[in-house]
Amino acid sequence: MGGLKKLEIKKNIQKEEDKNLLFRVFDLTKENLKDYFKPHKKDHFLIIVLENGSLQIHIEEKTHSLKAGKTSVIFPEQVHFISNVSEDLKGKIILFEEILFCSDILKNELSTYNVNLSTQLNCTVLSSEDFQQSLHTIEVIKSIYQKPSLIKKEQARFHIKIFLLGLIESVHGLHPVLHKETADKPVYVRFKKLLNEHYKHHRTVQYYAEKLAISPKKLNSITKKHCGETAIQAIHNRILIEIKRQLMFSDLSHKEIAFDLGFNSPSALNKFVKSKLKETPTELQQELAQMYNA
Repeated sequence: MGGLKKLEIKKNIQKEEDKNLLFRVFDLTKENLKDYFKPHKKDHFLIIVLENGSLQIHIEEKTHSLKAGKTSVIFPEQVHFISNVSEDLKGKIILFEEILFCSDILKNELSTYNVNLSTQLNCTVLSSEDFQQSLHTIEVIKSIYQKPSLIKKEQARFHIKIFLLGLIESVHGLHPVLHKETADKPVYVRFKKLLNEHYKHHRTVQYYAEKLAISPKKLNSITKKHCGETAIQAIHNRILIEIKRQLMFSDLSHKEIAFDLGFNSPSALNKFVKSKLKETPTELQQELAQMYNA
């Protein structure tokens, strides 16, 4: 399907000071979106805040409709593009390097929140009051971006954190379980982290149960409570997500994808996809290609 373009924040230079800045703030215009209309990745975070108008943002295999009052956060390495931009578009674009966010907020302070956060923040809606407060925060960040100093750059870092914390709190409260402090919530979070690290090579419930020092039955009970699926369903769904990503956006053959994801043959990959989605990897690839090229 061809190489996938990757946008780098360090190459997005609008003014001299940008060479030493970890963030950018722009008005949401078609001109500033011109590089976003074809599928691509970024090495940094992108936030789109819509004050007026509408657009569609396609992230991995999902499509989100953004209109006034909505915000989208796209994480580094998420494949995405924008379409159907209205003429009355108004809002803000914020770009920032991962170090401003993940290194401290997600990995330390808010580790228990970090369950599927990269998808939960793809499309969020704040209350009218919170949205207006967010716009004020973004204006502060934009004013710092236009005339940065050593102290102001540090201020911008904290304002970005405040903005993101507001979004995280909004989705956190909507989660059916994670807003409650349950004794087994940390176990579920650890399971999700282990799964993201080892799904290519370990796909048995027994493996993850042993790592968590609990029984497979207990792990199933925890995953069903927190995400409505069994542990083996969670494992299989994680593998399916990666299969779709590689079919859509890599140049690997089906054989190479099979071995990369721990299958012992292309036929094993074929059988797995067929059992889960009732179609072959070739059919799935064609379906995904049509969706992204529509």
